[in-house]
Amino acid sequence: MYLQIMEQIRHRIAIGDWQPGQEIPSIRALAVDTQVSVITVKRAYLELEREGLIVTRQGRGTYIANDANLGTSLQQKELDEHLATAAGIARRLGLGQKELEARLRVALQRKAKMNI
Repeated sequence: MYLQIMEQIRHRIAIGDWQPGQEIPSIRALAVDTQVSVITVKRAYLELEREGLIVTRQGRGTYIANDANLGTSLQQKELDEHLATAAGIARRLGLGQKELEARLRVALQRKAKMNI
């Protein structure tokens, strides 16, 4: 469960919902909101702090780290994970690198047409 909480927080940072320097809910408040134990949320916060995504200021609260590129780096990491998953699926389907690249080009073209 703590991994899900971590992923939700990473996602909110990546999409810009939570900005660098912004205070985030306390451990107790998030535990109540998500209906999980305080221990579970505390573990998620400790792991995120180890990763450098959040900082806790004793007696003041917990904040998103002041890294201007934090959202971008999280989005790039998420993209890399999706590409690795796609590569694994392609391998299981017996697709080679050129076939996978061609499919990616088609997907990019479709997306570009949708954004016009």
